[in-house]
Amino acid sequence: MTEITSFSASALAQQIRLRKFSPREAVEAHLRRIERLNPALNAFVSLRAEQALEEARAAEAALERKQPLGPLHGVPVSIKSSIDVAGLPCETGSRLRAGHVPSADAPLVARLRAAGAIVLGNTNVPELLMAYHTENAIYGRTSSPWDAARTPGGSSGGEAAAIAAGCVAAGVGSDGGGSIRVPAHFSGICGLKPTPGRIPSAGHYPPNGGPFTFLGVVGPMARSVADLALLLEVMAGPDSGDPSAAPVPFHRLDDQGARRLTVGWFEDDGRTAVTPETRGAVRAAAEALAAAGFSLRPFRPDGLEQARQLWEIFFCRGAAMLLAPVLQGAEWELPILKEYKKAAGSPERLTAEAFLDAWMARDALVVETLKQMEGVPILLCPVCAVPAFRHDEREWVVEGKKVSYLDAMSYTQWFNLLGFPAAVVPVGRSPEGLPIGVQVVGRPFAEAEVLAVAAWIERECGGWRAPPASTA
Repeated sequence: MTEITSFSASALAQQIRLRKFSPREAVEAHLRRIERLNPALNAFVSLRAEQALEEARAAEAALERKQPLGPLHGVPVSIKSSIDVAGLPCETGSRLRAGHVPSADAPLVARLRAAGAIVLGNTNVPELLMAYHTENAIYGRTSSPWDAARTPGGSSGGEAAAIAAGCVAAGVGSDGGGSIRVPAHFSGICGLKPTPGRIPSAGHYPPNGGPFTFLGVVGPMARSVADLALLLEVMAGPDSGDPSAAPVPFHRLDDQGARRLTVGWFEDDGRTAVTPETRGAVRAAAEALAAAGFSLRPFRPDGLEQARQLWEIFFCRGAAMLLAPVLQGAEWELPILKEYKKAAGSPERLTAEAFLDAWMARDALVVETLKQMEGVPILLCPVCAVPAFRHDEREWVVEGKKVSYLDAMSYTQWFNLLGFPAAVVPVGRSPEGLPIGVQVVGRPFAEAEVLAVAAWIERECGGWRAPPASTA
């Protein structure tokens, strides 16, 4: 018999509706798994076990009374600890926020609860989300369920580790430069960076404002593409707390509609080398789609290097300016900013003129990229230059070339700068057996197209597999 903790969120919800499992059994099974695995993973920072069990009992009563059920009725989920959950510390891994406990749920959390999901707890992050690995001075380091000597990624690393190991069925992360997609790739799960405004970011810290309204988003993480679509449906929709909110309805795309899409693909960007297995994963995904009847063509948009440079201006230099009054010089010790400072020397403070020039250049690049994608609405490419790295690694040699920490992650940064939706689906394996994901990118608000193509790749290439930590 399949363990309760092995079911996807969609499948578990169906099993609960069919009375194969009760919500209480689902919650208890996942709490037992957390108790067993979290000491090694350090994925969770807070649990609400008693409240979750009470909610599970209420969910059982609703089943008994044959009340209308939400699409996630009784399904255990987790939330990144940068998103408000009433009663749970939301410290974003920083002593500056130590003890901060919100009194109300973020809108997306309220929507998950309204759909029947049961929040078990929230998960670990790097300080102020500024790293592609997960470690902070309050809660320590999170390890990969594939190899305890490696990171599950960041900044949604605790979330990725928890989902990959079966501690919850699904959850929510956030992404300003790859923070959903890199952990999904490192941990062998699926993740979606939606279009800004698709899911309300209200209740997230740091809050979205200025350039972060198009850089930063919140989005679903799960073990299947179908779960990404289900969570997106539940959480999507405008909210007055999000300045990017847009009332664009989400409608799923069927297989026939998906096969009418032309898909472009590239194995590397010509600047940052990727491992042979990463190339192989992108190629395997493209070949699987071609065999399924999709039209494929090699395609690498012009302007990616400019997008990377503009992302560094907005995310790295912009973040340093915003954090400077609070951190008083320590902002440059945050991992991403430290790496940027090392690469850039001592970057000067942005002038208003330089900032406006960058914003105008960004908008022009969005227009140019949209024109290039008119005939190729879907793009396949790597997520990262390398698979999950060892905890203290910050540089790699790939194909005889040195690859830095920031450059390795540039494959995701482009699409934050452009504001395009992008999903990650597991496809390949490294020689060490580590998962390698492929990134599926679309045009703004084309999440239905992105997820439909990702589902084809998942179907043909195998999708999620249980990591060693979850089977020990």
